[in-house]
Amino acid sequence: MIKNYFKTAFRNLWRNKIYGSLNVFGLAIGIACAGLIFLWIEDEFSYDHNHSKKDQLYQIYEHQPFEGKTYTFPATPGLLAEAMKKEFPGVKNSCRLSWTNYTLFNLGEKAIYERGNYADSSIFSMFTIPFVQGKKETVFQQLHSLAISEKMAKKFFGDQKDIIGKTLKVDNREEYIIGGVFKDLPQNSTIKFDWVSPFKIYHDNNEWLNEWENNGIQTFVELEEKADQALINNKLYNYLKAKDSTIVAQPFLFSMNEWRLHNNFEEGKQVGGRIQNVRTFGIIAWIILLIACINFMNLATARSEKRAREVGVRKVLGAGKKILIAQFIGEAMVMAMLSLLIAVAIIYVVLPSFNTLVEKELQIGLDDPLHLLSLILIGLICGLVAGSYPALYLSSFNPVWVFKGINLKGSGAAYIRKGLVVLQFTISIILIIGTIIVYNQIQHIKNRDLGYNKDNVIQTALRGDMQNNFSVIKNQLLSSGYVENVAMSNLNQLYMGSSVDNIEWEGKDPSKKVLVTQDIISPEYIRTMGIQMTKGRDFYPDAKQDSSNVIINETFAKIIGKDDVVGTVLRQDTVKYTIVGVVKDFVFGDMYGKSDPLIFTCYPEYFGYMYVRLKEKANTERAVDKIETAVKSNNPGYPFNYIFVDEEFDRQFKSEMLIGKLSRIFALLAIVITCLGLFGLAAYTAERRTKEIGVRKVLGSSVAGIAGLLSKDFLKLVILSSVISFPLAWWFMHNWLQNYAYRTEINWWVFIIAAVLALFIALFTISFQAVKAALANPVKSLRTE
Repeated sequence: MIKNYFKTAFRNLWRNKIYGSLNVFGLAIGIACAGLIFLWIEDEFSYDHNHSKKDQLYQIYEHQPFEGKTYTFPATPGLLAEAMKKEFPGVKNSCRLSWTNYTLFNLGEKAIYERGNYADSSIFSMFTIPFVQGKKETVFQQLHSLAISEKMAKKFFGDQKDIIGKTLKVDNREEYIIGGVFKDLPQNSTIKFDWVSPFKIYHDNNEWLNEWENNGIQTFVELEEKADQALINNKLYNYLKAKDSTIVAQPFLFSMNEWRLHNNFEEGKQVGGRIQNVRTFGIIAWIILLIACINFMNLATARSEKRAREVGVRKVLGAGKKILIAQFIGEAMVMAMLSLLIAVAIIYVVLPSFNTLVEKELQIGLDDPLHLLSLILIGLICGLVAGSYPALYLSSFNPVWVFKGINLKGSGAAYIRKGLVVLQFTISIILIIGTIIVYNQIQHIKNRDLGYNKDNVIQTALRGDMQNNFSVIKNQLLSSGYVENVAMSNLNQLYMGSSVDNIEWEGKDPSKKVLVTQDIISPEYIRTMGIQMTKGRDFYPDAKQDSSNVIINETFAKIIGKDDVVGTVLRQDTVKYTIVGVVKDFVFGDMYGKSDPLIFTCYPEYFGYMYVRLKEKANTERAVDKIETAVKSNNPGYPFNYIFVDEEFDRQFKSEMLIGKLSRIFALLAIVITCLGLFGLAAYTAERRTKEIGVRKVLGSSVAGIAGLLSKDFLKLVILSSVISFPLAWWFMHNWLQNYAYRTEINWWVFIIAAVLALFIALFTISFQAVKAALANPVKSLRTE
């Protein structure tokens, strides 16, 4: 029987090459699209699965309530890790980890910046980090030691097989001994580094790590398998307050299983994260498959008359309805499996480009039983869904009607076909509207008034003697003719990230804490970044004159609550500052939110970055060469690395831009699949109405009139789809935009564009068959009459 299904299926494909090809390739494109999405989803869900203890590993986060708003951070006190290991039953191990550092390593003429962290040696027993050279138990035997990745080892030592005991110079200063080489951490790992060094080095250089009120590192713990997470959380929640009554932070355990997909918090509550994108694209994958299956249904039922006699003969010869249903579903399964083979070929061809787009290393891996079974399952589902309705419809034919030539084109089947076309175009129009709104939202954020001028600004980290030689570097750059201004800042302009809660002023409620971002800047910084002063003055050129003065932003000024805050004295522990100016609020940290309270101080000794503003019409390439020459001549031994602030700003929307690109691609492919089905239906309609068209031409109808006649029914369906899709699209996208504090409006013209585009696409698809039918010679269609 199965052999017969194959024969019948391939015989029908051969007889109806155009319709068969439309069915097979439409389904193949749908399966390929879904396959790519499912590979991406699988990768998202597989994050951190390389760690065997992932179910027992947690990072400590903190909720911090300030001024009626709750912030959630992964920063913790340096004392917490050891305290949890000693004082919390159920905590098996703990580890401190610094924030990622890009540190210079030297070996002979090689000087390369590498990404890494300072960590406790327990990191190697808690996390799964396989060693290819050395042992994890002895890697940190010496204080100034290193564990490096295979990739980093190859950069410096090539293919040498034993580099344990060899040294690398760190930051042009001290030699560090290599104690181990570990396998490169996988791309889908949250924790990534190419070197690790003992945390004690970091601890000895930062006294604040011994203070409970300072949150400046990451803390990870490993729980016993049977540990009560809720019990530990209850004790942890008020643990810091018990150490210091002024602390408002409330630590809690955050499971490794949620780091990737569930890491968004609002007002102290977990509100999702990337899981929303994963769910959205999962739905899109199934929608694309559904559209492809609808094509199959429509073309199969539309051409039912061609197989009516076959059904009649089979029924007369004793074939029951169940046998016929099994036959037609079997044929659909065969076509679905053929589509599956073509889809796999498509995935293999486009996967490298898709990997480049999503910045992943996805593999179809047919040797993986899960992948193979998933593909077969998708093929079976498509075959079953696509073949079910045609099988039921075809098997219901009455053989008496068939042989008497009674009209089989019941209105029921026609209405179902029209309904499926409407469903296809409704989905396509929703995708078009969604794609436009996602694009508008990204542009809305990127083009918002930031409160400073991000264009033509170069940022470089201060390394070696750059800060000590800043005046010389600055003068050389200003005299180059390419540079407008140069400044220094302790924090990154886009992220900031260093906050304090110990600032007081006269009239402040002592029971309330205000979280204030504090940055240390050079006198040129506000002018260099194009930040606007709204009250008072900028810092004097001589930083020492303003060592006890500060500039705040408008948000902080509103919190202080005075009409004119200039001259107000602020206290930070024992230190007093006088406000000499107020700057307009500018965006930092949360690119979608509003500016947090901010205070600028002007110490000449604490800086982390140099910012160089180029002249507006300066040649960028030559300007960068001048900057590199000036920096290297005053800071030899350090490679010059830099970024443009506007490019770094755009990278903040990497996730949204990826969503936008994927939305455009899959919306386009959904429309292509829909058009394949529409093309087939238009061809069938033209074929079925051949004699009618011939009569109309003989009676004087024009080509345009006949083309319009064939097109209008389909265009009516597209218009109906638009009416249905508009409220649905508005509802979906309105809810999506609620995730953003700073969001675009849903404009009426978006719906008009989507409808016009859908009509144009439908008309373009139909017109070929309509015009072809209208131009046909009526003699050929009427000579049998």
